[in-house]
Amino acid sequence: MTKQIFVTFLLLAIFQYLNAQEFQKDAFNDRRVINSQSVEMLKKGKMDFRTYHRFGDLLGTSGGWQSFYGLENAADIGIGFDYGLNDHINFGIMRAKGAGELRQLVNGYFKARLMRQQVQGNNPLSITFVANSTISTVPKASTPNVLSSFPAFSNRLAYHLQIMFARRFNQRISLQASLNYTYRDLVYNYDQNDIPSIGLAGRIQLTKATALIFDGVFPVLVADRELPLQYQFPLGVGFEFETGGGHVFQINLTNARGLTETDYIPYTYSNWQDGEFRLGFTIGRQFTVHR
Repeated sequence: MTKQIFVTFLLLAIFQYLNAQEFQKDAFNDRRVINSQSVEMLKKGKMDFRTYHRFGDLLGTSGGWQSFYGLENAADIGIGFDYGLNDHINFGIMRAKGAGELRQLVNGYFKARLMRQQVQGNNPLSITFVANSTISTVPKASTPNVLSSFPAFSNRLAYHLQIMFARRFNQRISLQASLNYTYRDLVYNYDQNDIPSIGLAGRIQLTKATALIFDGVFPVLVADRELPLQYQFPLGVGFEFETGGGHVFQINLTNARGLTETDYIPYTYSNWQDGEFRLGFTIGRQFTVHR
């Protein structure tokens, strides 16, 4: 009898342990929300070919019928590849046109999952770390005192570090917060090289295949730092459509012109209230490289 009780309690303990290791369904369907990265990862052996597009201003002085509501202009275009080394480590590379003063951007990133939310257990959050590095390959300008004059090669570089905390609260609602640090090697005298910021993002499931998504990045003012008068917070809202096989199509509206964090976080000057927001989309296609 004692042996049976012991075995019963042992089985119950094992069941409880295994149940505690059951992971929650992903908080987001894609590895990017709109402008921001999400905590989600590409699975081991998967490669994702992605195209990003940001059109011109939908309304305002540069939008409207004259530019067919921005569809005749391209604020930024990006093409890139992401790869899953395993389920916890991803890396990728993207070439972007660039929307700020620095153009022809090559962006590389490393992404690592530190924690994954469990259904029941000690992990109530998913935590992911991202490190980006961007180099501008635009020809050196002959005009001095502009960003593209590049007195040194290192002036072409910018960096971004980000740690994200996300939770799927129920079948419909997921939220994410992030702590960010962006550094540019060369800036104007009125600016600062480093920009700490806080990011917020969310997803609301509408139907089985569609969801509403939104994100924003808010620089943190420290010491004597002041934002330029024309600066605007990068904000985005959009819809995502799951097309089957793990493929997600996103269409969005955002005032951010650039695609990379080192571009849109420092250089967003478009104002939503003035109609200076734009249509954008992201298309990804995954391939299995190895199992």
